[in-house]
Amino acid sequence: MHYRGVVAYEPSELYITAKCGTPISEIEAVLAEKGQMLAFEPPRFSGATLGGCVAAGLSGPRRQQAGAVRDFVLGVKLIDGTGQVLDFGGQVMKNVAGYDVSRLIAGSMGTLGLIAEVTLKVLPQPVAEQTLCFALDESAAIARLNQWGGQPLPISAAFWHDGQLWLRLSGARAAVEAASRKLGGSVTVNAEKHWNSVREQTHPAFAAPVLWRLALPSCAPSPKLDGLQAIEWGGALRWYDGNLESARDEATRLGGHAVLYRAPESQRCREGAFAPLPPALLALHQRLKKTFDPKGILNPGRIYAEF
Repeated sequence: MHYRGVVAYEPSELYITAKCGTPISEIEAVLAEKGQMLAFEPPRFSGATLGGCVAAGLSGPRRQQAGAVRDFVLGVKLIDGTGQVLDFGGQVMKNVAGYDVSRLIAGSMGTLGLIAEVTLKVLPQPVAEQTLCFALDESAAIARLNQWGGQPLPISAAFWHDGQLWLRLSGARAAVEAASRKLGGSVTVNAEKHWNSVREQTHPAFAAPVLWRLALPSCAPSPKLDGLQAIEWGGALRWYDGNLESARDEATRLGGHAVLYRAPESQRCREGAFAPLPPALLALHQRLKKTFDPKGILNPGRIYAEF
């Protein structure tokens, strides 16, 4: 693993460059020594690597404040379907002229190339953190999250489950203390353990054998679905369990989309994990696939059967 503490456009912004097989835990240990972090809090899932993190495009609880994986990808070294080694991006955010291929790789599931090396922007660890807990039902939690989201509060994560809303405050000590006094609630004991269970999806909310992940506008009303398990990202991410035939229709009706996040293989093959693409968008995906992988040998059918 290579760590280069180079100042980008802001004195607090550094970057880290690492080989794709480097475990996320190892990268975070190096960053912690420098007081830095991967701000999007990727799940580690007992050994996840940097390449897997970027290819899957999964972000953790802090995504609502810091942004997604793709927002932190500065550059990638990629081996395409013909065996060519390609370099995209660099070490700063404002280095792209034309199509930003390095960010395109985030969430591509290995369908466009083998990730050899990644450069990510990192951010300083917060000086102070505190987690508050509130007893709220689903509708009240969504309303509060949207109300708080429009205020200058240092909210770095939110998680609702079974009538309880956890809210994490992160930042300068004075800001965290002031926000805590303003919001009320009860201070959570073992907050780090709680947020780690959300990040690693070991929390009971994620235990269902069939799990749907709905990305919606944060202010969207409750979908007409049973089985709500959790709400994250200020109301923008909602988890449901069960065989929900109308999950995708409901998500589309509310201006979002639904992913069949976990299910038996037979169900995934029948329904597909991702919502079908409109014809124009599917054609764009197919052209990208043909450009990077003309022989169609890289994870064919991993995202959609058409490529």
